[in-house]
Amino acid sequence: MVQATFDETLTKSVAAWGAIASMALCVAVLIASEFMPVSLLTPIAGDLGMSEGQAGQAISISGLFAVLTSLSIAGLTRNIDRKILLSSFSLLLIVSGLIVTFAPNHAALMTGRALLGVAIGGFWSMSTAVVMRLLPERDVPKGLAMLNAGNAIAATISAPLGSFLGDYVGWRGAFFLVVPLALLALIWQWLNIPSLPPRRRRARGNVFRLLGRRQVALGMTAILLLFMGQFALFTYLRPFLESVSGYSVTALSVVLLLMGLAGVAGTWSISRVLSTHLYPAVIFIPLVMAAIALLLIAFGSTKLPIAGLLIAWGFFGTAAPVGWGTWLSRVLRDDAEAGGGLQVAVIQFAITIGAAGGGLLFDWAGWWSSFAFAAVLLLGSAVAGAAAWVDWEHAK
Repeated sequence: MVQATFDETLTKSVAAWGAIASMALCVAVLIASEFMPVSLLTPIAGDLGMSEGQAGQAISISGLFAVLTSLSIAGLTRNIDRKILLSSFSLLLIVSGLIVTFAPNHAALMTGRALLGVAIGGFWSMSTAVVMRLLPERDVPKGLAMLNAGNAIAATISAPLGSFLGDYVGWRGAFFLVVPLALLALIWQWLNIPSLPPRRRRARGNVFRLLGRRQVALGMTAILLLFMGQFALFTYLRPFLESVSGYSVTALSVVLLLMGLAGVAGTWSISRVLSTHLYPAVIFIPLVMAAIALLLIAFGSTKLPIAGLLIAWGFFGTAAPVGWGTWLSRVLRDDAEAGGGLQVAVIQFAITIGAAGGGLLFDWAGWWSSFAFAAVLLLGSAVAGAAAWVDWEHAK
C-alpha cells in the first residue's frame, strides 16, 4: 500500500501556497546564480588573472556538484526535518554568494561555485517531494508550475541582468546582489514552511535501484532525451540568430525575453491539463518541439517566422519539466525524494551531453546539424513517453 503524501494537518491552504512561493523565490535565485557567470566570464577572468576557459569552469563545476548531491542527498539526510534541510540549502546559497563575491583567486571561486552546486542539487531533489507533502494531489501540478515559473524567469534574465549589473557595480557587485535575495528566501521559507519530519522508512539502496522499475526506466529515458534535445538546440541559439537569421543584439535580446515570458505562460497552462491528460501532454510537447526544430532549419534566414517559432519553443520547452515533475509525483509517491534526486541527475547529465553533442555537430557540419540532432532526440523522447504510457495502462 502506497502511503499518502499530503498531510492536511501540516498547514492551511493559504500558508501552503506561501511556502510554495518561498520555494519558487529560492529556485529563481539558485538558477540566476548558476547562469550569471555566462555574461561575466571576461571581467572575472581579468580580475582573477586566469583565462576565460578557466573562468568558464565556474559553470561546469556547479553542475557537477549538483549531480553528485542529487544522487546522494536522500540517503544521507533521511533523518533530518525537510524544513531544516531546505533552509540549509538556502543558507548554503548565501555562503556561496559571499565566497564568490570576495574570491581572491581561482580556487576560492571554484569553492563557492561547488557549494552552489550542492545547494542546487539538494534543493531541486527535495522540491517535488516537499510540494507533495504541502499540497493535495490535485494542486501538485500548480505547485510545480510555480517552481518552474521561477526557473523560467531566472534562466531568461540571469545572463542579461548579470551583464547589465556588471557594467554598473562590477562582477563582484552582481554576485553580491544575489545574497539579500537569498536571505529573503531563507526567512520566507522559515516563516511559511511547516515542520516536515522525515518519513521513517527502511533504507533501500541508492537511487539507481529505481531504474529496475520499467515505468521509471522509460520515464527517465524520455526525460534524458527531452533535455538532451532541448539543449542541443537552445545552447546555440545566439550564434544561429546572429549569423544565420541576421538578428542584431537588441533584437536577439527581445526574442530571448519573449521566449522566457512564453515559458512562464507555458508552465501555468500545462498545470491545468495534467490532472487528466498527463501522458498525452508529455508525448505531445517533444513532438511539437521536434517540429519546431525542423521548421527552424527550413526558415533559418527569415526573421519573423523564426521569432514566432522560438516563442513557441519557450512555451512548450519550459512546460515540459512540469509534466515530468507531475509524473514523478504519481509514479514514485512512495519514494519521491530518491526519485527527485535521480531526475535531477538525469536532467543535469542530459544538459551536459546534449550541449556537448550539439556543439560538436555545430562546428563539424554546421548549425543545421545540431538542430536536426535535437529533432531526432525529441522524437525519441516522445516515443519513450508513449512506451511509458502503455506500460502505465498495462499495469493498471
